[in-house]
Amino acid sequence: MPENKKHIFTVAELNRHAKDVLEDQFAEISVMGEISGIARPSSGHLYFTLKDDSASIRCAMFRQQNMRLNFNPENGNEIVVVGQISIYAARGDYQMIVKSMEPHGEGALMQQFEKLKNNLKEEGLFDTEYKKIIPKYPKHIGIITSESTAALQDVISAFERRAPNSQLTTIPAIVQGDLAPKSLINAIKNAERFNFKNSHNQIDLLIICRGGGSIEDLWCFNNEDLARKIYDLKIPIISGVGHEIDFTIVDFVSDIRAPTPTAAAEMASESYFKIHNLLEENLRSIKLQLSKFIQNYSSYIANLSKRIVSPKTIIRDRKQSLDNIEIRISSLISKQLMQENNRLDLVINNLKRSSVQSKLLKTKSELSSISQDIARLITDKIKNNNLHLNSLRQALNIVSPYSILERGYAIVSNKKNEIVKNANSVKESDVLSVKLSKGEIEVIVKNE
Repeated sequence: MPENKKHIFTVAELNRHAKDVLEDQFAEISVMGEISGIARPSSGHLYFTLKDDSASIRCAMFRQQNMRLNFNPENGNEIVVVGQISIYAARGDYQMIVKSMEPHGEGALMQQFEKLKNNLKEEGLFDTEYKKIIPKYPKHIGIITSESTAALQDVISAFERRAPNSQLTTIPAIVQGDLAPKSLINAIKNAERFNFKNSHNQIDLLIICRGGGSIEDLWCFNNEDLARKIYDLKIPIISGVGHEIDFTIVDFVSDIRAPTPTAAAEMASESYFKIHNLLEENLRSIKLQLSKFIQNYSSYIANLSKRIVSPKTIIRDRKQSLDNIEIRISSLISKQLMQENNRLDLVINNLKRSSVQSKLLKTKSELSSISQDIARLITDKIKNNNLHLNSLRQALNIVSPYSILERGYAIVSNKKNEIVKNANSVKESDVLSVKLSKGEIEVIVKNE
């Protein structure tokens, strides 16, 4: 094994060694730069990035030193800090531990921003007379932003809520970093090329947007070339960059500035939203009026229903009316019959008193005498007929076969009820029926 084997560091050893070297070499130095990405956690410490045009370094100022500051540092402030260069060993992050801080005029980025803004303003790029009119009812909206940003979802959600029928087209672009300005310009050019190729479905409104961030995060929207491209753009454009307190050059050169991406979508959909609300209000009013109309007519129909008599009731009443008429007619007929009967009785009484009555009595007496004579003749005739019938009955009895049976004779018949008159008409084993004067017996022939 070689004796000069080199020492192998662990990561922790390496970071600690580097930390010791840096802290020893840069124990107390002064650095000038611009504050960016400042953060103030509840611990009271202060964390920020100190940067210039070409480099940056992370800084930490702990609570004890922070409490001695005589001003409130903000993003964009140019400052001079005194501290020690170190490494946060747990992550290997290179940083400066700040011991003191003093302001050093306005931030360089803010100075650049103000300078560009004033130059473009003097050229008239921000003049109201050059602003294009935002369409009241845009049909096709192009959204220039990063596809991964939350701002895109905020814009889409706002349109879905307020103008769900709008046609949205996302035009992807980088919205942070050195490549962002060129990417944003290319996105605008893509929108123009789309309109050139699709005359029947052109984008009639653009929204350029991204969420909030530090001045460095939003710096790509302060690009002069991007501003001039937006100024020359024929399509109306709304800017919705950052939060309400954030302002960029794009905000000033755009046709209208919205404080947030969501607000940009709300501006673009405002007319649709008002119509939607108006339609909903009218719909509610129509529903209310229709409900009242139905309610009133329901009451009216209910009242009419109470007045309308059921056909069953009408038939029942008619039947009852007919019954009453029948009763009255029956009463009148009975009364009339009674009167006619009384009149008839009167006539009969009068007839009894007349000569016709005596003739009727005489005729009645003669009829009674004739009836007695007829009855006597009928009685005599019946007696004579009975005597004749008795003599005929006695003569018949004398010649009747049954009267012969009374004298001991019998009548023999076969199974066919034929009377046997000759012994040769039967054979052995025939069953014969013998009729006596009283009763009947069956016999079997044994010898022929």
